[in-house]
Amino acid sequence: MTSTPESVKKLLYSEDFGDRIRGINELRNLSPDDAFELIIPVIADDNVRVRYAAVSQLDTLGGADLAKSKEVLLDRLYNDPESDVRAAAADAIAGLKMTEAYPDLEKVYNSTDDWLIQFSIVAALGELGDSRGFLLLEKALNSDNALLQTASISALGELGDHRAIDLLLPFVDNDDWQIRHRLAQALGRLGGEKAQGALQKLTNDKSDAVAEEAKNYVTDNG
Repeated sequence: MTSTPESVKKLLYSEDFGDRIRGINELRNLSPDDAFELIIPVIADDNVRVRYAAVSQLDTLGGADLAKSKEVLLDRLYNDPESDVRAAAADAIAGLKMTEAYPDLEKVYNSTDDWLIQFSIVAALGELGDSRGFLLLEKALNSDNALLQTASISALGELGDHRAIDLLLPFVDNDDWQIRHRLAQALGRLGGEKAQGALQKLTNDKSDAVAEEAKNYVTDNG
């Protein structure tokens, strides 16, 4: 059965939250303008799974009206009672390249102790690509949370700021192979003589996965 605005709207306003989630998934079959108009009311749904699905969809649908998308995403980022919805809002903000919302991401990061929200903001900063995120990523890199450190290493690689290399070099000897694996990827993205020296060392890493990853970038960069 072909999805229409009317059939999807019926699902979205169903009392069954499973129908509402199915309706959110079917928004992909509509025009961007129709899908955007229908998804906005659902972002305030009473069911957390529905809100999460709706906020996540704004990553692709939000381009139809960036101003309205920013408004609703910031509302969820600040005010949603569930951490995963707030995290999804941070992801969508980055996916839509809303660099003007960077101060809000920074404010929320610094005002919460919720690791999931902090993790999503750190991971989002690489995709957002705003150079103002460098200092926040440095802060996350120096945290006691290995997940935040791992996300920060990846984001610094994506951000492409060569100041990150000196911050990342000490992680060559980190005990966690997953951190060293992300490090190889980040250094490979950043490039340069210092990064190549660290990558050469990582080609002899005790973890085969890390060594192989490092070899890819050493070869690519000659």
